[in-house]
Amino acid sequence: MNKGIQTRLTLQDREIILVGTAHVSRESIEEVNQVIREEKPGMVCVELDAGRLASMTQQDSWEKLDLVKVFKEGKGFLLMANLVLSSFQRRLGQNMGVKPGDEMKAAIDTATELGIPYSLCDREVQLTLKRAWGSCGFWSKNKLLATLLSSAFTTEKIDEAQIEALKNKNELDNMMGELAEYLPEVKKVLIDERDQYLAAKIWASPGSRIVAVIGAGHMGGVSAHLEKIARGEGFIDTSELEQIPPPSKISKLTPWIIPALIAALIIAGFFKSGGAVSLSMLLQWMLWNGSLAALGTIIAWGHPLSVLTAFAGAPIATLNPFVGVGLFAGVVEATVRRPRVQDIEHLAEDITSLRGLYRNRVSKALLVFFLSSLGGMIGNFISIPFLTNLVVK
Repeated sequence: MNKGIQTRLTLQDREIILVGTAHVSRESIEEVNQVIREEKPGMVCVELDAGRLASMTQQDSWEKLDLVKVFKEGKGFLLMANLVLSSFQRRLGQNMGVKPGDEMKAAIDTATELGIPYSLCDREVQLTLKRAWGSCGFWSKNKLLATLLSSAFTTEKIDEAQIEALKNKNELDNMMGELAEYLPEVKKVLIDERDQYLAAKIWASPGSRIVAVIGAGHMGGVSAHLEKIARGEGFIDTSELEQIPPPSKISKLTPWIIPALIAALIIAGFFKSGGAVSLSMLLQWMLWNGSLAALGTIIAWGHPLSVLTAFAGAPIATLNPFVGVGLFAGVVEATVRRPRVQDIEHLAEDITSLRGLYRNRVSKALLVFFLSSLGGMIGNFISIPFLTNLVVK
């Protein structure tokens, strides 16, 4: 039986009430509070993981951020994706006077007030992002980055009516269809897998009467998977969905293709025209690669030392696929312009505007990391046809 954006399921003598929300909706906050008070369930499940709950409730969560450690552990892109997604949701919420995830926190607060236990049923966000990134091929990764960046800098205003329309099935079907067509691998990880994960965790939660608060986009999938589990056709073991899939053989080889191709072209130039031409080719490649990495750092308003590091480090990074020029430039930027307390405290607000993005030392270091990497990559792509032309002349 459906009531608004609620679905009531009776499965194996258990009653599960799914409440679908928009994550920056004041109306959703009020509805969640009302449903829990009226239903008085034995358990409340929410679409949150422990990390996101901590970031919402602990004032010092960002203060523990070690940016240099993030770069050295290769988590720069993951942190950027996290910030971009939170920036987009926060920008939407600012128009409504609501913070992203407030309806989930309201569910926890109401459950705590009434003495009802609650369960965090979502997959850890870093794990979801790693699986989404790992599922993408080269072109899909670039499309995903382009989508994230466009959402970060969009100036489109969305009013409350449009936010509430996101809970409408037709609107959601259209959005899911577009995502599946544009980035099917990402849709599978962000939506389909999490439908299964949420359903399994909700089913595993104790209690004969449960209120589960989830995003409206998961309503259909979670409901279907709960019914499968009740029939014995689904699964409640989520261990497979909590692992990072190993890279394919092609993915392992891809980072070596560009350095191998550049080295082959320079060697071919040596055998065809001698050492002088080969040396000239090497210097021209280093100039393309280093200059564009440095240009990316300049566009990010990086420190002069970061610019020099990007220029000198780009050729080294190309020849060693296990490191990237973004690592060198990002670490230098985070070291010479070490983030201040106010940078970390205001990070969530600063990333919602271009001015704040450049002013904040944390987000600026991330820009240096990303744009220097992008510049170096473009430099390599430009230099390959140029070097090829010198060889075939």
